[in-house]
Amino acid sequence: MKILVTGGAGYIGSHTTLELLRAGHDVVVVDNLINSHEEALRRVERLAGRPLAFQKVDLLNKEALAEVFAAAPIEAVIHFAALKSVGESVVQPLRYYQNNVTGTLNLLEIMERHNVRRFVFSSSATVYGDPKTMPITEDIPLSPVNPYGQTKVAVENILGDLYRSDDRWGIAILRYFNPIGADPSGQIGEDPNGIPNNLVPYIAQVAVGRLPHLPVYGHDYPTPDGTGVRDYIHVVDLALGHIRALDKLRGETGLFVYNLGTGRGYSVLEVAAAFERACGRPIPLRVLPPRPGDAAVSYADPTRAERELGWRAERALDDMVNDSWRWQSRNPDGYAAGGG
Repeated sequence: MKILVTGGAGYIGSHTTLELLRAGHDVVVVDNLINSHEEALRRVERLAGRPLAFQKVDLLNKEALAEVFAAAPIEAVIHFAALKSVGESVVQPLRYYQNNVTGTLNLLEIMERHNVRRFVFSSSATVYGDPKTMPITEDIPLSPVNPYGQTKVAVENILGDLYRSDDRWGIAILRYFNPIGADPSGQIGEDPNGIPNNLVPYIAQVAVGRLPHLPVYGHDYPTPDGTGVRDYIHVVDLALGHIRALDKLRGETGLFVYNLGTGRGYSVLEVAAAFERACGRPIPLRVLPPRPGDAAVSYADPTRAERELGWRAERALDDMVNDSWRWQSRNPDGYAAGGG
C-alpha cells in the first residue's frame, strides 16, 4: 500500500515509517519540521534500505496538502502531526486547537475529496484524565484536564461523526500510554526541542551531562516507592501497533478504538534505576513537590488490541531504557550533529 504519514519525521512517526518500509509499504511523509528533523528520515531510509518520499508541508496549508494527494495515489493515512506539549497547550490553547483540530479537518476533507477512507489516528491516554480505577479500558468516560488532551478528544469526536455519516470509512483511534525507547540500531530516537517534557529523554540528557539532575515530582504517592507510576511502552512496539491497525483497515470498515500500552506500570524510581543499569552511572535526583493534576498511577488495559489486532507489547523495561541509552549515547546532541 502507499501510505501517507503526517508528522513522519517525529519520534513516533519516524519509527512507524521505518516499520512500514520494512513491511513492504510505500511511504509518503509530510512534516513541517517544527519539532522534528529531516535527518531522521535519511536515517530511516538507510535502515530500511528503501526510499521514501518527503514533502515539507504544514497541514494548515490546505493547498500544499492537496498537491500531495494529487501527486500520489494515497491508499491510507497515519496521522501523527500535532503539537504535543501539555504545558505549552495550557499557555497557548488557541494555537493547539488551530494546529491539531483545524489541521486534521483539512486532512480529512482532502482525503474525502480523493476517496481515501482508511485512517489511523494518533491519540493519547491523556484523553482519560485522572481515572479512579485501574487498569484503564477504552470504554471509560473521557475527561482530559488540559487543552492538548481536549484537542485529541475533539478529533476523536470528529472521527466518530464522520464514520456515522459515511460507513465506508475505516478509522482506528490509537490511544498511546508513555512511549519510550528507540530503534535498537541507535540511529533514530527521541530528540525533543529544548528541555524534555517526558521522563526518559530527561533522564537520558542527565546521563550524557546535558542536564544536571532529574526532578522527581512527588515522593509520597500511594505507590510502592512513593513516586508516580506510568505504563511505559517501547516505541517499536507502538509502531508495530500501527501496522496491525492498518492491516485491520485493509479488510474492513468501522470505527475502532484501542489502548496501546503494556498493561503494567513502572515508577519514576524504577525507570531511573533501570537507566542507571543501562548507562553504568548514577542519575542524580532532586525531589520536588507533586505537580497539580498528576495522577499517582496510570496504566492500560490493552486486551482489546491483543484480541482484535493480534498485537501486544513484547519489550520489557530494560529493553526500553537500553535502547534509549544507545540512541542518546551515540547521539548526545540528537540529530543536530548529523552523526550516529
